[in-house]
Amino acid sequence: MDKKILITGGVAGLLAVILGAYGAHGLEKFVDADSITSFVTGVRYQMYHAIVFVLLGMMKIIDTPAKKKIYYFFLSGMILFSGSIYLLVTDVIFGMDLSSIGFITPIGGLLLITGWIFLIISFMKIK
Repeated sequence: MDKKILITGGVAGLLAVILGAYGAHGLEKFVDADSITSFVTGVRYQMYHAIVFVLLGMMKIIDTPAKKKIYYFFLSGMILFSGSIYLLVTDVIFGMDLSSIGFITPIGGLLLITGWIFLIISFMKIK
């Protein structure tokens, strides 16, 4: 499980850098400043959680079942939160109206919050 978490962290970090570069250097041709700010928020949250994945994968003080639960909450939250922001911001590029998926972003945020709660609980259980 640790290897999977570490690889996920690496891939998520890599994608955050790529998407961040695109947001900084390519997106301004297509969307307004507010949309770029939203996109950067998605990138920032993705990078934060990429770093957390790497740290979580290296932690030996949290048992595997707890790590697994934390991992899946963070992963699904990151995909739904950041992914929905990316789609909502870039929908104009693809000529589609994806505003109907806006409800996904707060669900992703709730999953991230839940992952953090489980991480805190795991820390509290350390003897």
